[in-house]
Amino acid sequence: MIVKTINGKSPELGEDCFIAENATIVGEVSMGKQCSIWFNAVLRGDVHYIKMGNKVNVQDGAVIHCTYQKSPTNIGNNVSIGHNAIVHGCTIQDNVLVGMGAIVMDDCVVESNSIIAAGAVVTKGTRIASGTIYAGTPAKKIKDVSPELSSGEIDRIANNYVKYSSWFK
Repeated sequence: MIVKTINGKSPELGEDCFIAENATIVGEVSMGKQCSIWFNAVLRGDVHYIKMGNKVNVQDGAVIHCTYQKSPTNIGNNVSIGHNAIVHGCTIQDNVLVGMGAIVMDDCVVESNSIIAAGAVVTKGTRIASGTIYAGTPAKKIKDVSPELSSGEIDRIANNYVKYSSWFK
């Protein structure tokens, strides 16, 4: 793994976290407990900070970055960032699934208990209401998150990634 100090700011890794051997974490990045950063994921806290809560998984090839002196990235608890997703200069609240290949741009707020569908592009400044699913390009609301979807997808994936990461420790 590459964990690098940039401009005097070093990543702070949480307790019981898994970082893949070829993941890259640089600069002002902090994460809570039970996080996992998977193969080829990049977290660049070089131009602004990235703060992550507990039980966040950043899957293979995902990129988390910010905008210089303007838009940091804040990620809550129990969040899954899917394979090859891009999360850039935005806020992702608790219990969120960002699907594979999705893009969440600067100054977006994804409220708790929401799903960003695979391949969706959430354009700059969009606010995703709590408990909704957004899909498409540009992303639009397609429906509400049912309790079954919340436990069957959002919770299941976050919990599975805690289990998967235990296999690598």
